Amino acid sequence: MPRNTPDPLTTDIVLRDVLASDLPIFFAQQLDVDANHMAAFTAKNPANRDAFMLHWQRILGDETITIKTILFAGQVAGHILSYEYEEFAQPEIGYWIGKPFWGKGVATAALTAFLQHVTARPIYARVAKDNIASLCVLEKCGFTLFGEGKGFSNARGMEAEEFIMILRANANNR
Repeated sequence: MPRNTPDPLTTDIVLRDVLASDLPIFFAQQLDVDANHMAAFTAKNPANRDAFMLHWQRILGDETITIKTILFAGQVAGHILSYEYEEFAQPEIGYWIGKPFWGKGVATAALTAFLQHVTARPIYARVAKDNIASLCVLEKCGFTLFGEGKGFSNARGMEAEEFIMILRANANNR
């Protein structure tokens, strides 16, 4: 399939505004130990519901952040967002897909749709070096390697290395 063409199974992907009823689902999704390990850079205590709700209240109240709920076949599969990251003073994207939706093309289809809505370029993404699935999603959507970094991973209790990826306005503009 050509790049950015969703798998036929992911034609049921819908991005919509986050509803209050999505937050308990997001909370449950981020409790998964495997998902936290893959994401690496997560909350200090993902089981702290009060901290989770305060974090989401801040995100949802920030007009500079674009955030959408990802629906797959009518079910809340995760969320995707764009925010300005201080290091580059440029937009950065992030996403979280619930574990039951892994391996179905949901992340690729959601990111493809999101990038049609959020058109600022360049746009960056960060991914733990060993998160091969997420790295593949970013590459399928046109992101290329920009640099490398590392930071403390709450989920792993140690420093973790990451790739910094970039989607440029023009793919030939490397």
